[in-house]
Amino acid sequence: MSVKFEISFAKSVRLNGGLAILLKDTDSELPAGAESADPANVFAKAARIARFTAKGLSSLDIVAPEGSPVDRIFVIGTGKAKELNAHDWLKLGGGAAAKIRNVDKVAIFVDMPGVEAGAKAAADFALGMLLRAYSFDTYKTKKKDDEDNGAQKTVKVTIVTSNVVAAKKLFSASEAIADGVILARDLVNEPPNVLGPVEFAAKAKALEKLGVEVEILTEREMRRLGMGALLGVAQGSVRPPRLVIMQWKGGKPKDKPVAFIGKGVVFDTGGISIKPAAGMEDMKGDMGGAAAVTGLIHTLAARCAKVNAIGVIGLVENMPDGNAQRPGDIVTSMSGQTIEVINTDAEGRLVLCDALWYTNDRFKPQFMINLATLTGAILVALGNLHAGLFCNDDKLANELTAAGLATNERLWRMPLGKEYDKMIDSKFADMKNTGGRHAGSITAAQFLKRFVQETPWAHLDIAGTAMGSIQDEINQSWGSGFGVRLLDELVRANYES
Repeated sequence: MSVKFEISFAKSVRLNGGLAILLKDTDSELPAGAESADPANVFAKAARIARFTAKGLSSLDIVAPEGSPVDRIFVIGTGKAKELNAHDWLKLGGGAAAKIRNVDKVAIFVDMPGVEAGAKAAADFALGMLLRAYSFDTYKTKKKDDEDNGAQKTVKVTIVTSNVVAAKKLFSASEAIADGVILARDLVNEPPNVLGPVEFAAKAKALEKLGVEVEILTEREMRRLGMGALLGVAQGSVRPPRLVIMQWKGGKPKDKPVAFIGKGVVFDTGGISIKPAAGMEDMKGDMGGAAAVTGLIHTLAARCAKVNAIGVIGLVENMPDGNAQRPGDIVTSMSGQTIEVINTDAEGRLVLCDALWYTNDRFKPQFMINLATLTGAILVALGNLHAGLFCNDDKLANELTAAGLATNERLWRMPLGKEYDKMIDSKFADMKNTGGRHAGSITAAQFLKRFVQETPWAHLDIAGTAMGSIQDEINQSWGSGFGVRLLDELVRANYES
């Protein structure tokens, strides 16, 4: 049974049954809200018996506390509350959400003795709750014994804080962020027989209800534009490709837009260079970049961001059949540059190169950032904890790195250099689509760099973070929605008018 939280903020709350969640830091004697929820100070004895020290994300469960107006109390440790950053508050919210079971109403006290949480902290706490509550069980018909026929349960949550007005305002933006992340997670989690290029494009088209202008280019239109690289990937599938252009016009008309481009390979068999069977089912997530871009544009529109933003996603399926692209084929990209296809499983860069060229040529943006589950090599280098950052502009790289630290969607800058270009030079065309095993993520970035000209550009290789990433307090899903919060923070901190 999934849970939906209806979150509100108040300076005080009248407790009458339900659950109370109290925060406790290591420097205070009593937890937040103890006077209201625990007048008999049952906490002191319980903490002593359980040896509860209030270290970060530790918890103490007090059932039917004597003299309390509530049925149950959870005390969650914060560690040193004065040292908590934004992501710590997110994790606390996620930790609190994990404790909420079989109740209809919850009161959460976030202002601890001597430590006023602040409006931003309260909103971040609430965002953490929304992100943790996500689950993807659309296709499960048999439910666990403790689940109520799969029906979504609504729980009313009141967050008690002294900064009610400011917290409400900030939470409005937090809800937009949560919705964008959840959209990206849903897209990555959908099975590949349900979500093809046409169906994905329809999901993006739905953003029009938020005021986003959406165009969808068909195979015929892309052929007229000369997108031979993207179309070459798609030619082995019975499902037609799509290029989706999303425009959010929240800035001044004269402002140049910022642009985000996503790889949308809805399923990747590897094509003729077919992948091993083991684990191939995970390749439904090879559109994690396009999912993140779609989720980001949703967030920017939903919170009415004061920026002009472009989202472009190339949607294809990479399949082997009698019409599939072969190793040794030479294709001509929209830029006019020719590409020798050495390995049909190095297909994402073929999709992106045409999408990048199209975006740059049509919109002439301030910068371009592409996201792609591009290489296994980035997993070897960085694991699941960082996405790879390749960038031709130090200012943009620094802004992205700072946004990653602020959101804990962390990036690690990787090298670019003309010396690596030799590895993708071709005897028969302008370049080849892979340089071999060594420096695989770097040569993929060098390939993309040939299609951005002088525009500031960053390539985020999210192969280790968009799907199958480490589960934590704010994400228990296979599809993480990585990139939405990161890029929203980048825009918010640097590019809104």
